Amino acid sequence: MRILITGGTGLIGRNLCKLLHEKGHQITVFSRHPESVSVKCGAAVKAFASLDEWQPDTVFDVVINLAGESIADKAWTAKRRQALLDSRVGLTEKLIDKIAGAHVKPAVLLSGSAIGYYGNRHDEVLDESSTAGQGFAADLCIAWEQAALQAQGVRVCLLRTGLVLSRDGGILAKMLLPLGMGVRFGSGMQWMSWIHIDDYTQLILRLIADEQISGPVNMTAPNPVSNKDFTRALVDVRHGLVSLSAPSALLNLMLGERAALLLEGQRVLPGKVLAAGYSFRYPDLSSALGNLLSA
Repeated sequence: MRILITGGTGLIGRNLCKLLHEKGHQITVFSRHPESVSVKCGAAVKAFASLDEWQPDTVFDVVINLAGESIADKAWTAKRRQALLDSRVGLTEKLIDKIAGAHVKPAVLLSGSAIGYYGNRHDEVLDESSTAGQGFAADLCIAWEQAALQAQGVRVCLLRTGLVLSRDGGILAKMLLPLGMGVRFGSGMQWMSWIHIDDYTQLILRLIADEQISGPVNMTAPNPVSNKDFTRALVDVRHGLVSLSAPSALLNLMLGERAALLLEGQRVLPGKVLAAGYSFRYPDLSSALGNLLSA
């Protein structure tokens, strides 16, 4: 298949490009830094520097929309909020325009979102039928999803992504400090809905192939844990690691509104993919961390 990926040089995109290439697919990656695509995604991957390179007679069977500036890296000033909105909603709207103008439309659009859609829900168990939450992160996801759903004549899956576990970065890098300390955030009671990177990319393959799945899809493992238990599991797997607590007051002082990304959580279950019969390679945290950190 001919597949277009936006945000293909990120953590998920790099792993996805590798898997799709191994499966024999033709991959094009749209990136603001096209010169890095061959290095990060593979020499066989074609780069788009602009979506304008997608001409009406260009054919893509699948579009995977992963682009979006990091929500955690900078303070949420008015300027930054607009940049986050533009990098998600603005880009998605451009993709929808390209799909509308294509002589041959892709069969499916897999468009990014996040479990932040649900807001801070404490112990409430959430699946794809649960309502949206409140707050900036939730509002961002809502707008992002609404933009993707404007695609006409195309099956749309909304990828409500949890915390992606990988040895190459992401949440593990934030929780494993260089000095051999694992960090617990605040009370540690907030839920962490996570997924191993290998399950994430395998789920993408499943969503491409399974025409019966559409709409929101929770991209999480079936066994979320509290932040406290996550930190304890890290210590159990990485022998010699010392658990350290980062108080809520300190995180709020350092991060401002962004502290909510660490101090709040969602207890999310992947209802749709479980109902479709997907079997997780790493359904529990101990097996996922053992695979990623024991080597």
